[in-house]
Amino acid sequence: MVSDHRFLTDPKTVAVIGCPFSGGQPKAGVDDGPIHLVNAGLVDQLSDLGWQVDFGGHHQFEDISADTDPQIGKLKNPRMVSRVTKAVADVVGSHAGRGSLALTLGGDHSLAMGTISGTLSRYPDAVVVWVDAHADINTADSTDSGNIHGMPVSFLLGLHEKDTLSPFSWIPRVLKPSKIVYIGLRDVDAGEKKILKENGIIAFSMHEVDRYGIGKVVELALDHVNPNRNLPIHLSFDVDALDPSVAPSTGTPVRGGLTFREGHYICEAIHQTGLLVALDLMEVNPSLSDPVSVEQTVKVGCSLIRSALGETLL
Repeated sequence: MVSDHRFLTDPKTVAVIGCPFSGGQPKAGVDDGPIHLVNAGLVDQLSDLGWQVDFGGHHQFEDISADTDPQIGKLKNPRMVSRVTKAVADVVGSHAGRGSLALTLGGDHSLAMGTISGTLSRYPDAVVVWVDAHADINTADSTDSGNIHGMPVSFLLGLHEKDTLSPFSWIPRVLKPSKIVYIGLRDVDAGEKKILKENGIIAFSMHEVDRYGIGKVVELALDHVNPNRNLPIHLSFDVDALDPSVAPSTGTPVRGGLTFREGHYICEAIHQTGLLVALDLMEVNPSLSDPVSVEQTVKVGCSLIRSALGETLL
């Protein structure tokens, strides 16, 4: 078991990047997720774990608007999403370049185009562990909804023709299909299943979690993307990976998800590698449930983050 942070500088610093952004999907409220997470005491909780915390407030993206952003094909708010995610990529890349762990609080999961691009700008050999109920790998051709929060992985992998989606031409085509692995999938579109198979992308659905147990699944996932346990890891965690009984306040809940402990085990196991360089916690939406359920979801989000940054049961 490794507990040091191989790629971070001393003293270990976590840069908390609040991204109150909802433009990748249609439901209001997910932009309040980062604010609720921070107001729940997250900064102090991370300090108590021994981290230096760099938090200068939430990014508001005031100059970026969807008012003059017509669809490109089916894609909704493409220019706004592109500009926001490019700004996020620059911020994450800057923190990564200083040897800090970039913790991005969403906000919808389209932000991962920015967070992972930022990580890859500093660590081009980084691998991605994507924990989610959904594959988020639709393309402009396969999407039915046009909501870009269901498409970030396809952009990161370069599955679109640059000429047809020029607002996203800034995204470097660095991530390879062999460098991303999924855990927790259970609501995957037919077109996404085809994309996953055609690109040879390894995904551990809830079927595999049920069959092998979460410990074996995490081991197999890391064996695939990081067999020598020597590459930086970017963990992108959508709270809807958890069962709605655990995290009800999210935009696209799907029953049959990860338990409280399964979600936390993933975070604990990634921390124990000593390879984590960036973490996303996405899709907490405080507007979609009653106050008790909102508080429950926010507490779970903070707890997952603490587990990924070193909190243990004993």
